[in-house]
Amino acid sequence: MLYTLITFVGLFIAATTIAVIYYVKAEEYRTGLADLQREMDELATSTERNSLSATVGERQARTSYIGSMIAYVDTALTMIVGGVPAPDSAEAKVKTANTQVADGLNVAANHIDIGDPNRIGLVQAIKALAAEVDNAKKENALAAERDKIQQAFEDEQQRYVDLAASLKQTTGERVQTLTEERDQAREDLKTLNGMLLKTQALLNTAEDRIKQAQDEVAKLEPGPDRGVLAHQSDAEVILVDGKAQVVHLNIGSDDHVYPGLTFTVYDRGGSIPEDGKGKAEIQVFDVSKTYSAARILKPDINNPILAGDVAANLIWDAKRKNTFVVAGDFDLDGDGELDADGIDRIKRLVTKWGGEMADSVSLDTDFLVLGKQPAVIQKPSIEEEEIDPRAMARHEASLARLSRYNQLLDQAQSLWIPVFTYEKFLHFVGYNSQVSQAGAF
Repeated sequence: MLYTLITFVGLFIAATTIAVIYYVKAEEYRTGLADLQREMDELATSTERNSLSATVGERQARTSYIGSMIAYVDTALTMIVGGVPAPDSAEAKVKTANTQVADGLNVAANHIDIGDPNRIGLVQAIKALAAEVDNAKKENALAAERDKIQQAFEDEQQRYVDLAASLKQTTGERVQTLTEERDQAREDLKTLNGMLLKTQALLNTAEDRIKQAQDEVAKLEPGPDRGVLAHQSDAEVILVDGKAQVVHLNIGSDDHVYPGLTFTVYDRGGSIPEDGKGKAEIQVFDVSKTYSAARILKPDINNPILAGDVAANLIWDAKRKNTFVVAGDFDLDGDGELDADGIDRIKRLVTKWGGEMADSVSLDTDFLVLGKQPAVIQKPSIEEEEIDPRAMARHEASLARLSRYNQLLDQAQSLWIPVFTYEKFLHFVGYNSQVSQAGAF
């Protein structure tokens, strides 16, 4: 019985001790929980905690809502004031931003009316400044246009003043001024003509001496016969179809023959005459690799084309490009009137058939084609010049054309370069029967 009583008392004491310990711990936990609840309420109310996701937005990876909010605040501050925010409290960061925004608005207030600085935002201020800048640009453009108009007005005003001063001169004074200017121009022209004549005399003397020396050399050793190129055949007639008036030549596309090319046909075994006249003219219309077919344009029933006859074209050459110089006046179609573009049309024909053009005679020139000697326009009198101020210029231009014509001829003769008249040129290219047709050049 005593043992049971002792056991009961021991258990009672142990239970009481444990109960006291649990009570003390429970009080500590309750006090800690109250402190935590108070701290949490200070951090955010229950309503704010329930709407934390909606208030902060998407939480950044491995970051709390508060950390995400701080990051968003830093981003906003960077957009407002620029740079990287200092590691300060949110309050300090916002104060810094407010200070800089206030300073910016004060600067903007010097240019725009911002009203209440506590009510206008930075974005509205920027938009207002942008509008002010646009207005300033427009005003600057208007100012520049105004200055331009002002300058034009001043220029016109100066011209008016000059014209008024000129009109104040009497008719006699004006005539006297113009007469003096004309006389001075004539004196200058006379001086230049004297210098030109002196230079021309020296040039003529030098050319005479050169010609005499060339004549002496020619007596000892004749010059080269460069005209031999014009008397060489380019093809041979290999077949004649008398009924169809067609001949076949031994040259084709391999030799750079093409439709439209013309040739003059000469007797076989004979030489090409000096005047270039042949027994017929032909025009290629079909080309194969090694031969071509041509129509007989101007047949001679008394002297028909035979197999073995030769054909030639002064311009065309299968192996080289001949160089031509053209000068003078040309009546291309024989209607009795000179063609103003005669030289240009002959140049087009030469280049069309593979030749090359040059403006001056040199050692590289193969042939010189001369038209009629240019006529010199009569020198106008003083009265005619007063009526037509360009009359003297036309006279001098005609002198220059004649001088160039004679100079090219002299140079060609001194270099033994063959000279062809227009008619001779047509015979040598097989084109004499074509010139009267439309589109010949």
